Amino acid sequence: MYIAIEGIDTAGKSTQISALKNHFPDAVITKEPGGTTIGKEIREMVLSAKTKSKRAEFLLFLADRAEHIKEVIEPNIGKMIISDRSAVSGVAYALIQGDIQTKDLLALNDFATKKIYPKKVFLLRLTKEELEFRLSQKELDGIELRGSAYLLQIQEAIVQASKLLGLELVIIDATKDIASITKEILNNINI
Repeated sequence: MYIAIEGIDTAGKSTQISALKNHFPDAVITKEPGGTTIGKEIREMVLSAKTKSKRAEFLLFLADRAEHIKEVIEPNIGKMIISDRSAVSGVAYALIQGDIQTKDLLALNDFATKKIYPKKVFLLRLTKEELEFRLSQKELDGIELRGSAYLLQIQEAIVQASKLLGLELVIIDATKDIASITKEILNNINI
């Protein structure tokens, strides 16, 4: 089963993926962007926020996504795959940019993924107050420097992107304690 843990920065994706690894020790743990050798380079380019064109940034994400599907997802499709982000995030970020028509956005993602998407998507949703507190506790990357309003827009766009892609979305309150969140995810994984 291929699942994705989605959420804006500081939502607790890494923490939950670590907890899930304890429950699924044979799972393939991956991330997007950056789940392949080329993907790591693309991730660095995107997080540096050096691209001037939002379309160029989107195309970098698509290149990473295509490589990720080919190298990680397809060879392991019969196993438990837990991904830190997925095409859902890519579509969400592009929706916020508003520079690409929705039909083109979906067609390009279908092309990059060969229409291989997570069976379930878990969104760890943060409140504005909790997000701002968590951001104040760390050094910010290029995306985080865009501010909490931008990140909260992304969070809502993740919901919209999941619907557009026709994916099952489970929304979880990311302000709950770690164990409660893990339990909620496990209760929604039907294996």
